[in-house]
Amino acid sequence: MIFITAKFRIRPEHADRWPEIAADFTQATRAEPGCLWFDWSRSLDDPNEYVLVEAFRDDQAGAAHVQSEHFKQAQQTLPPHLAETPRIVNATVDQQDWSLLGEMAVQD
Repeated sequence: MIFITAKFRIRPEHADRWPEIAADFTQATRAEPGCLWFDWSRSLDDPNEYVLVEAFRDDQAGAAHVQSEHFKQAQQTLPPHLAETPRIVNATVDQQDWSLLGEMAVQD
């Protein structure tokens, strides 16, 4: 799978509304057949920063994502709300889902 984590620094005046601002893009991406997950979280240290954790089935699914109309639309509508260019880590991982963190296994 293609595993991506990106940090988005949002302009302070838009930070509280970011989930709403990105909602159409988020919903459309989650509906893609090759999207495994597309999840936003807000930083505990910086209220103007959101972290996006996303995964796509394979290279073809990742390519379909960046070639989609909703991605092209997001390239136009999201940057005006950003304080800087998002930072990203992108890797190919040999798995299709989350693994368990054995070092913190929950015992019943």
